[in-house]
Amino acid sequence: MNRTARNIAVSLALVVLQTTIVRMLSLEGIVPDLLIIWVVYIALTEGQLHGTVWGFCIGLCADILSGSFLGLSAMTKTVSGFVGGYFFNDNKTQLTLGTYRFLLIVLSVSFLHNLLYFIIFTQGSEIRFWEVVFKFGITTTLYTATVCVIPMFAFSRRLSL
Repeated sequence: MNRTARNIAVSLALVVLQTTIVRMLSLEGIVPDLLIIWVVYIALTEGQLHGTVWGFCIGLCADILSGSFLGLSAMTKTVSGFVGGYFFNDNKTQLTLGTYRFLLIVLSVSFLHNLLYFIIFTQGSEIRFWEVVFKFGITTTLYTATVCVIPMFAFSRRLSL
């Protein structure tokens, strides 16, 4: 299976998983964002342009399936793919994916994503800026980074073999 077909299949599976089953993993309304981990993975393995385009496509699919603010996930995941692509280095891809660097990249990109997403999403509501940052931005980022440990260990195991 070529890379594009694999990315399409995994992206669609993760979008469906994110909009259905992952909601059951909610802790006080906070859910991990598997799609950010996937967008960062694509950006780290294929580069900034691919990360940006895939981020937009994945975000748009998530918007359509979730029925929420159309275009918001597309925009924030596009920015995430673009920022994640800054860490692309073709010579160190496997090393980055199998170490704590992957976790730190996902942590920083996820925080930026959540900050943008929740600031725009909560416009016009009674929620204040710092409440958005602490209640939604940081907690969702930490939950996503915690889930990111699973693929990081999988890549590190593959690296050591």
